[in-house]
Amino acid sequence: LEVRNLKKHFPIKRGFFSRTVGQVKAVDGVSFYIRQGETLGLVGESGCGKTTTGRVILRAIEPTSGEVFFVDPKLGRVNIPDLDPQQLKQLRVSMQMIFQDPYSSLNPRMTLLEIVGEPLLVNHLAKGKELEDRVAHLLRVVGLRGEYMIRYPHAFSGGQRQRIGIARALAPNPRFIVCDEPVSALDVSVQAQILNLLQDLQAQFGLTYLFIAHDLSVIEHISDRVAVMYVGKLVESALTEELFVNPRHPYTEALLSA
Repeated sequence: LEVRNLKKHFPIKRGFFSRTVGQVKAVDGVSFYIRQGETLGLVGESGCGKTTTGRVILRAIEPTSGEVFFVDPKLGRVNIPDLDPQQLKQLRVSMQMIFQDPYSSLNPRMTLLEIVGEPLLVNHLAKGKELEDRVAHLLRVVGLRGEYMIRYPHAFSGGQRQRIGIARALAPNPRFIVCDEPVSALDVSVQAQILNLLQDLQAQFGLTYLFIAHDLSVIEHISDRVAVMYVGKLVESALTEELFVNPRHPYTEALLSA
């Protein structure tokens, strides 16, 4: 993945006619790259634009400007903002997201079979008995029992719910996953289990991660390289060991001391 000068500005509207009086520059000229099989940690305080960056890359939110190049097995090297809806649908199989909140990101009215099986159905990858078998296998891969697929999310703890979210992201066999603070809502003891699971899955399936977090100890544990974000801009990028030993930017030093 290669991101070049990515911007996302949200308009500020005021008055009776909702005139645009300004812009919130949530992402303001961000550039970075991620090699295949690598984990890039995107770190910064709340509100600095980390999640918006992840969502704009996946085009869950449309970018204001910039380029996002991705190497897809079927489409080849493509610029994601330029894709038409049909091409984007093909690309969705290769790119997935693990959400921050394991409670609000799972539909309480759907069983695990429906939740994890939905990406397979939508992308016409499996149905019927094959779908059930795939869902049971995915649940086992993330450390849950296959027979849990008839249950609803309310029957599970926060850590188990996040495992369900990970199984859903893995369902279409993606190459690239945006992990949007996947452990910040979990207990510390459960965080370690989920991080180890993500590392095992990366080794098993050759996944590439953009790992968004504000907890530097988590970033140090899982990332190969770290990019530090501050008020919509990247202020520093380095190998993980290098950044923690020798931070160059005053904001990175402030983050580490906090």
